[in-house]
Amino acid sequence: MEVRDLHEWPATVAEAEAIQDRLRPSLDLEEPGPQALRTVAGLDVSYAGDGGGTGARLAAAVVVLDARTLEVVEESVVTGTAAFPYVPGLFAFRELPTLVAALRRLTVTPDLLVCDGYGVAHPRRFGLACHLGVLTGLPTIGVAKTGFVGSHETPGARRGDAGPLVDGGEVVGRVLRTRDGVKPVFVSVGHRIDLDTACRHVLALAPDYRLPETTRRADRLSRDALAASP
Repeated sequence: MEVRDLHEWPATVAEAEAIQDRLRPSLDLEEPGPQALRTVAGLDVSYAGDGGGTGARLAAAVVVLDARTLEVVEESVVTGTAAFPYVPGLFAFRELPTLVAALRRLTVTPDLLVCDGYGVAHPRRFGLACHLGVLTGLPTIGVAKTGFVGSHETPGARRGDAGPLVDGGEVVGRVLRTRDGVKPVFVSVGHRIDLDTACRHVLALAPDYRLPETTRRADRLSRDALAASP
């Protein structure tokens, strides 16, 4: 599938922040997004050891599922090294080069990308899901295990219960319960989809577990690839 080359990979914090600032106006946060999906892709990255520092070994995986059956349609995984130091708010730059390489190996272009991370629920309103959305032009969302920015009320205990994630007086995401009595996930939009549609798709992708199947399958693939690589 096509991924656009919109910038060089940064070497400094200032360069990375400048890229986020330049690309942020390209986001489409008004489009409702695809209401029915044929295929959906999960993206995840696993690290060797503690994953810290530039040069840490990693594996980036993309798993495309049939949105109705949740069966695997296509898989792509690339091993590499972290391309950028660990800096809060710039974590995407550690993973993007290898994720882009994995996406470019796909023969199927999915209707939706689901990232293990954040979209606009980000200090600069430009998390990994936003960045991937702009680079691919596809509807993209972030589903995170923990919060990064903002505050929220604890949602109800039943599957589907949810509440707003608010940062600086702005709703930047939703805290969504995907399983009765299990910790919620943090959903934020990245590009070309609204929050209601994003949460509806997340629930459909998580029929049995806390995390959507897209994330679970991509996580497993990336871990297996990392274990198998020298």
